[in-house]
Amino acid sequence: MDETIATAPDELVRRHLQPGRTLLAVLHAIQDEVGFVPSGTVVPLAKAMNLSRAEVHGVITYYHHFRSEPPAAVTVQLCRAEACRSMGSEALAQHIETRTGCRFAQHRHDDPHAHAHGGGPLALESVYCLGQCALSPALTINGTLHAKVTPQKFDALLAAATTVAHTEEAA
Repeated sequence: MDETIATAPDELVRRHLQPGRTLLAVLHAIQDEVGFVPSGTVVPLAKAMNLSRAEVHGVITYYHHFRSEPPAAVTVQLCRAEACRSMGSEALAQHIETRTGCRFAQHRHDDPHAHAHGGGPLALESVYCLGQCALSPALTINGTLHAKVTPQKFDALLAAATTVAHTEEAA
């Protein structure tokens, strides 16, 4: 059993598998419950849904929303789509990398030095369109959307998110 979750993977799958529910819906339900999709759920999901392990793993790794490790305490998702790029998201990305000492991965698995996942204190993720094109550059911090983000605004948002994360960790 995966030590990072209290529920056995088979039980986790059984709890969220319902007639007519799609693989995506089950994966979302599992991630909503434990914060990620544990690797141990791939085989029971494949068996229960009559899919190959490769199909289940492929869906988990294809969609940027799913993570296979516990999330970081603070996750920054920066829009790297054209509208945000035209309004300075690449300069903002450089500021964020310098400020945090982490790097953005352009794709989830392409850079071993990028801190995209893994339960550490901070994760930087590139996303492509947060639907805020008129208010770019946009990013989320722990799922909360922020628009017209400047380096100064980012610094304040990160400080607030880090304080919250430390407070929750101590509780």
